[in-house]
Amino acid sequence: MLSWLRSKPVSEEATEAVHSLFRTGFPAVEHFAHMLSEEGEERGLIGPREVSRIWSRHIVNCAALLPYLPAKGSVLDVGSGAGLPGIVIACARPDLEVFLVEAMERRCQWLDEVRSEIGLDNVEIMCARSEDLKGKIRADVVTARAVASLDKLIRLTSKLIAPHGRLLALKGKRATEEVERAATELRRYHLDASVHEVVSVLDGESTYVVECSRVSS
Repeated sequence: MLSWLRSKPVSEEATEAVHSLFRTGFPAVEHFAHMLSEEGEERGLIGPREVSRIWSRHIVNCAALLPYLPAKGSVLDVGSGAGLPGIVIACARPDLEVFLVEAMERRCQWLDEVRSEIGLDNVEIMCARSEDLKGKIRADVVTARAVASLDKLIRLTSKLIAPHGRLLALKGKRATEEVERAATELRRYHLDASVHEVVSVLDGESTYVVECSRVSS
């Protein structure tokens, strides 16, 4: 059994399943998880209760986005914070260009340290608010986790999504309700939303990926 899963017993099947999520990107993801467990609480990136469940609650949770990423192109992660999900995506998909957008300077410093230590050449850090990037960059996929409600998130990111791009938001069990409340914004910005349930390979908990795609106006 691997040391990073020592927080609770797991089956060999679950261990192999985690490897299969990241494949050749697993060593980089494991390195990131180690850095986060060692420094995350001290640097105010995660709470004290999160250290023992970094893999189940954070790393594997972010992996729910992986099946919905483009075959090629760019990803822009808004409100990257500790690097969730942006760093996880960059580790798992070194072929994608990943932009990490974070307004807080101390968090940008952390992201820069992670990028340098792991050697993530596909990552660019943008120390700015997403609102200030309108007209400066557009990505094939925009991602977000624990940033804002879906209606607000659409308003924040609509101008950052490429003409044929998508928004991927990690949400909880009320994802469908958020989609319903965002009906006005979805129509206004010509987006069509679908909700995908992804079950964790570690604890069986469900994560919901809200996928908002451009539609013809």
